[in-house]
Amino acid sequence: MPDDPLRALVAVMDRLRSPGGCPWDASQTHESLLPYLLEETYETIEAVETRDSDGLREELGDLLLQVVFHARIAAEAPDGFDIDDVAAGITEKLMRRHPQVFAGARSPTDPDAQWWELKQAEKGRSSVTHGVPAALPSLALATKLRHRSRAGGVSEETAGSEALAVAEAALARLGGDSAALGELLLACVALADDRGWDAEGVARAAARDYRDRLQAAE
Repeated sequence: MPDDPLRALVAVMDRLRSPGGCPWDASQTHESLLPYLLEETYETIEAVETRDSDGLREELGDLLLQVVFHARIAAEAPDGFDIDDVAAGITEKLMRRHPQVFAGARSPTDPDAQWWELKQAEKGRSSVTHGVPAALPSLALATKLRHRSRAGGVSEETAGSEALAVAEAALARLGGDSAALGELLLACVALADDRGWDAEGVARAAARDYRDRLQAAE
């Protein structure tokens, strides 16, 4: 194994993108790599959810490759950046957002609220919804918005018995109203979140069980 495996990976990617390297790697762009980034992310999630330690190590490597690949492409632009800039940026951000650890500040009574306040000031955001990617899977998007609303002190959320009431009302209207199905799904997200469950993960687990039943039926 190389003395510095991360630097070795960067060197391999540099070689692949350089003249005489791999034509396929050299032809890729940020845009063309997006499907692979998404696929590797979901494969990493699956390894975590199935508690596949060996698989997780491999998938994290595939995910790291995507980071190094994008950084190498960016470094080729006149005003670009490289992998060191990426690492320096995230290191600085982590230190800035943990002043109680790195700057001698008093430990916050509510770490989540402090993180939100620091992030809002840093990004100049005026809404709890800013910065939440709308392309997230629907249940994950609803959960993320719910967490943001709590952190930002916005009261528009459904919880506890209210979520059950919303779910029951939506069920009663399911006949020909697709909006009712949306309300039902949002209520299910609230019910899961209040119990500390990840609605997207729960749905994926149910889908995997369904897949296994289909395979058994075959």
